[in-house]
Amino acid sequence: MLGVAVVRPKVTETTALGAAYLAGLAVGFWDSIDALARHWRVDRRFEPSMPSSAAAARRAEWHEALNRSKSWIAGGQ
Repeated sequence: MLGVAVVRPKVTETTALGAAYLAGLAVGFWDSIDALARHWRVDRRFEPSMPSSAAAARRAEWHEALNRSKSWIAGGQ
């Protein structure tokens, strides 16, 4: 939809891994962010394949749906 590549890392639990990396940096287990970067691996890369005109049409539909939902009354009444 955005026309940019998406890279999926080998380790998909990136939140936990990031916390572990930060803790390791804090206690001196890792020397630097560069040392951490050497451990990062790509699992798969996804390239955009949708034509930009189709993506723009879908975004317009999404914005239309958002605008319609803004008039809903809380509680479904």
